[in-house]
Amino acid sequence: MEKKELRARIRAAKKAVPYEEKLRRSAAIMDQVERLPQFRSADTVLLYWSMEDEVQTHDFVARWYRQKRLLLPCVDGDELRLRQYTGPDCLVAGEQFGIGEPTGDEFLDYGNIEVIIVPGVAFDRLNHRMGRGRGFYDRLLKTTPRAFKVGVAFDFQMVPLVPTDDLDVPMNAVISETPCLK
Repeated sequence: MEKKELRARIRAAKKAVPYEEKLRRSAAIMDQVERLPQFRSADTVLLYWSMEDEVQTHDFVARWYRQKRLLLPCVDGDELRLRQYTGPDCLVAGEQFGIGEPTGDEFLDYGNIEVIIVPGVAFDRLNHRMGRGRGFYDRLLKTTPRAFKVGVAFDFQMVPLVPTDDLDVPMNAVISETPCLK
């Protein structure tokens, strides 16, 4: 299946799931993330402020930002800049997508990022990831080779094989609602 066709299929599946159901399913996924030894031992974690159709991270961020240094991406043209989440008052709507982005100084010490929790459109059992098509995360992930990369997905985002190319960065693990679908 081509990337364009797969993105359309997953987009339709996302629309079919009510937001409240996405919240419930997201909690199960993020509970598994919390149990990862890599997450438990990490001091600095990069994740994302979720859009409505993604695995929801807002409650997770609220639960952990006082215990770990949580970084969120801010879209700057074709790049992602990282800033620390310091509480709900630090968020502003991003210019390109309206996603909550923290204010404050840019975080530049990419070598200290221990875990990255990554959204995606689709994932497979080989830990391949397909994003939305603009390459934001793939460019960022190439700058953090030592970080443990965790894709998070609803079960319907897990597919037999994600089409990949040389620019795609694989995950170290993929977590979905059903642990056996990883």
